[in-house]
Amino acid sequence: MMGLLVFVFCVFLLVVGYLVYGRFAEHVYGVDLNAEMPCVKNPDGVDYVPLPTWRVFLIQLLNIAGLGPVVGAVSGCLFGPVALLWIVLGCILAGAMHDFLSALMSAQRNGGNLPELVGENLGETARVVMRFVCIFLLLMVGVVFTLLPAGMLHGVFGGLSPLAWSCIILGYYFLATILPIQTIIGRIYPVFGMLFLFMTVGLSVMLPLCGYEVLPNLDFFTNQHPKGISVWPALFVTIACGAISGFHATQSPMMVRCLPQMRSMRRVFYGAMIVEGMVALVWAVVGLSLRDVILGGGQTLLQLTLDNPSTAVYAACLELLGEQGGMLALLGVVVLAITSGDTAMRCCRLMLADVVRVSQQPVMKRLALAVPLFVVVIVISQIDFSVIWRYFGWGNQLLSCFTLWSISVCLRKRARLWLISVLPALFMTCMCTTFFFHAPECGLNLSSGVSTGIGGVVSALCLLAFLCGARRNADNGLE
Repeated sequence: MMGLLVFVFCVFLLVVGYLVYGRFAEHVYGVDLNAEMPCVKNPDGVDYVPLPTWRVFLIQLLNIAGLGPVVGAVSGCLFGPVALLWIVLGCILAGAMHDFLSALMSAQRNGGNLPELVGENLGETARVVMRFVCIFLLLMVGVVFTLLPAGMLHGVFGGLSPLAWSCIILGYYFLATILPIQTIIGRIYPVFGMLFLFMTVGLSVMLPLCGYEVLPNLDFFTNQHPKGISVWPALFVTIACGAISGFHATQSPMMVRCLPQMRSMRRVFYGAMIVEGMVALVWAVVGLSLRDVILGGGQTLLQLTLDNPSTAVYAACLELLGEQGGMLALLGVVVLAITSGDTAMRCCRLMLADVVRVSQQPVMKRLALAVPLFVVVIVISQIDFSVIWRYFGWGNQLLSCFTLWSISVCLRKRARLWLISVLPALFMTCMCTTFFFHAPECGLNLSSGVSTGIGGVVSALCLLAFLCGARRNADNGLE
């Protein structure tokens, strides 16, 4: 019973976070609720297309909720219940604020993409670096969210090979990338959304109804990873999309260009991240509750997660929802991947259009950018998947650091309370730096203490640069 109360309390905190901290962030930024939105000022019938707010919310939610809040949350359960703290607090104080304020910055710049926003606040060098980093990350998303769902679909339905499923998924991605947003994405996402909601609600309801104790272990402060991997910094890279993800800031401008009213910004962008946090919370609770349960294959969920988190997800769906319900739930997981992969490739086209300064209204100009991008995706997909995945999570979190520092500079320029973004920026900068120097995946493998010390120094230097910039601009009368 105590575990169920903890779960309900975590959901309650996420709701309160949206109602209270979300409104506080809106007030801090100083939003003009009557400002005219980009799709109203500059409709083009392709990317700037007014859509109903509920549809924009659903697209944004499915854009950002890839496999991260599912596979990442289940993998994060290896560290124990501390994963719940990171999901709830990270989502409210960092992730949702990061998504919301970066979207507001985009809205005030005609739906500008993330590299342009970063360049405006952090300088031309940062703009060039971010163009490369964002386009590369989005291409990696396209690869990851092609190979993973292709493997899942092959495992469920058989018949077609993973290669055949990959070709089908890439064909869909290509159409979603070049066609007007209302043609495919705007129409099929409600159907995908029903699968998504079935998966989340079904698992959270069936867990106690199937007789399993919810959160039997509430030892928050003991590292329970079977391989002894330290919570710091590994947990904060393992669970990314369910708490904070730099990938989200690349997606938001696409929906900024389709939202007709400024007053709906908090509902769509802060709210979508809160809902994603709830998805991650549900999967974390399922993972922690079934951690030591022997499932159909004769292995515990813990053992399955260590071998292949995707297999663990499928096993949990079958255990709680039965064969048919489990298949529907797994399709919901596949949908999460596909609805991030298609918009990642679309955003990649839009960012590349910013670089080469080419109008995207003529279809031939869209094709001229999309075809080379998909050729690159096909080439990258030939690399060993474990190598691709190894750097994907860390690169995603590093991107959030750039976004948070850019938000901080923007708030400073507006003479607003920049602490709400600087504090998460310091934490994420320290974490990403520590991970880079400590994690075996990155090759350096320094001790935790040394790596954390380097992370602290890098964070302090970033803060010093931020404060010096504020002082310099104040002396010049720019702020």
